[in-house]
Amino acid sequence: MTAYRRLLQNTLPRVKSRVREAAERVGRDPEEVRIVTVTKGHPLEAIEAALEVGLQDLGENRLAELEAKAAKVPPGRARWHMIGRLQRRSAPAVRGIASLVHSLDSLRLAERLERAAPPGSARLPVLVQVNTSGEASKAGFAPRELIPALEQLIGFGTLSIEGLMTMAPFTSEEAVLRNTFRELRELQETVTSRVPGYGGRELSMGMSNDFELAVEEGSTIVRIGSALLGERTE
Repeated sequence: MTAYRRLLQNTLPRVKSRVREAAERVGRDPEEVRIVTVTKGHPLEAIEAALEVGLQDLGENRLAELEAKAAKVPPGRARWHMIGRLQRRSAPAVRGIASLVHSLDSLRLAERLERAAPPGSARLPVLVQVNTSGEASKAGFAPRELIPALEQLIGFGTLSIEGLMTMAPFTSEEAVLRNTFRELRELQETVTSRVPGYGGRELSMGMSNDFELAVEEGSTIVRIGSALLGERTE
């Protein structure tokens, strides 16, 4: 048994319990929340251990690392998530690898993905990144930009808009975190009623340090790295 497998035997039950308890506190079904294991910076043995314990949704922040790792895992064993920022020049390479891109952060990126799509290719599932924290260091659409952006994005024939994503500030202030997550949920409700053709249901928000608050505020996908796999090795 590898060190990662031993680690997950301890960490996975705790994370699942925390997700369940957070969901139940607000009357949600815990099954509505999907765990994406962030394998960034971890070796292949971490991926193998995650798959062995049933964690099939794996997230990477860098496209090159995603490509390299996905090439070493048999097709169909994992569902790969691109959770980091995509550079427009290399972005088209994500097609055929990622089952969901969490970081569609601009119309220019969407246009690049659209133009580079091979004829007849399947739609690429994406989440629209929204900067609900207002931090200048964060990518994504400003909340006020979301409706006009979505009105354009739903016209892109090779993209499938599955929902929204945000990143909270790195802080322990519960009120700040809750406001960041709550705003995304409220935006989801707003655009669902006001943007014809928008049918997104996913809310990707919450990481190792704040996922319980995110679940309480409506997250359907939590991106968890260190709480499952420990600190990165590189």
